[in-house]
Amino acid sequence: MRRSRLRHLGLAGLLVFGSLTAVGTLPASAADSPTDSAGAPAASAGLLDAMQRDFGLTRAEAEDRLAAEHRATALAPTARRAAGDAFGGSWFDAARGRLTVAVTADAPPATVRAVEATGVHVRTVEHSARRLDAAKARIDRLDAPAGVSSWHVDPTANTVVVDVVASERTDNDVQQFVSRARETGPVTVRTVGSAPQTFAAGTVGGDPYYTGNVRCSIGFSVHGGFVTAGHCGGVGGAVRGWDGSHIGTFQGSSFPGNDYAWVSVGSGWWTVPVVLGWGTVSDQLVRGSNEAPVGASICRSGSTTHWHCGTVLAKNETVNYSQGAVHQMTKTSVCAEGGDSGGSFISGDQAQGVTSGGWGNCSGGGETWFQPVNEILNRYGLTLHTA
Repeated sequence: MRRSRLRHLGLAGLLVFGSLTAVGTLPASAADSPTDSAGAPAASAGLLDAMQRDFGLTRAEAEDRLAAEHRATALAPTARRAAGDAFGGSWFDAARGRLTVAVTADAPPATVRAVEATGVHVRTVEHSARRLDAAKARIDRLDAPAGVSSWHVDPTANTVVVDVVASERTDNDVQQFVSRARETGPVTVRTVGSAPQTFAAGTVGGDPYYTGNVRCSIGFSVHGGFVTAGHCGGVGGAVRGWDGSHIGTFQGSSFPGNDYAWVSVGSGWWTVPVVLGWGTVSDQLVRGSNEAPVGASICRSGSTTHWHCGTVLAKNETVNYSQGAVHQMTKTSVCAEGGDSGGSFISGDQAQGVTSGGWGNCSGGGETWFQPVNEILNRYGLTLHTA
């Protein structure tokens, strides 16, 4: 009975979170080597429907955007190598339908020509990515008060952006943190509506997984189990499925500092490379885990709010939760709510990461962060299950 029910739910037992991106495992070297963009696979009807709904696109526009993002993802590593020390960051420009690569103003003409020859659009900037990353790393060593939401390198603005909660901007501790942050290098301060929080939830009905009194969502299938968010459970914690039966045990978990975990699977449960559509869109096969650039479209599936889409806003962002800071996160404009924690983020057919937390909700909007999936695989030596 459990097996037939699981199959009917599109893997709700193993991809309970609606693993919007069940991903195929890639070793570290493969994760850094995008597949050939010439053979971009056709997108599922469900993914196209979600993009039309959340981006206001026609079907043809959604198909064109996915194809352009696939090409941009494939070009990014080559263009970065061509830029060398002059590299200032990169992002997908939806208006141009191309990858934009920033190079510093002092780059030799030959370097600029080499970057342009890769097929990307080139923008000249003042600061290198190395300088901005170094400034962010110095900010990471500061003790952030609760009124500071997060900080990240913004390649489009060529600066480090520090987000503070609007109601706390005049707080003395926040002002002191901002002052010290500005000493590290180019820093811009912005305000956000509220502080970030994780998206775990108390036990409620539906098709989640449970550990203790917490409900979360499964991220991606790996051989032997699945990956999810670290704040959902600690090492040794037992995990139950939608029907209350035992799925497995947390074998690794890290939070704060990181927000990732993996759970072994047994007791009649199994893994498959599928992300649930929850009856809203078609189930999605995942074929890899090439990292999408800033500006690319991305979709999320979770056991509470199911499928929603948005845009990659920032990478390598440090998020200041009440439990402590979490590093190397990716920020998106996708909404999420309690119980979506651990669930999958996907761009096209490429897995991106597992849901960590954010602010706002799917009624009024907000922002959500995810822990990149390739980092989780490398940390635990896991192999993703791909189609």
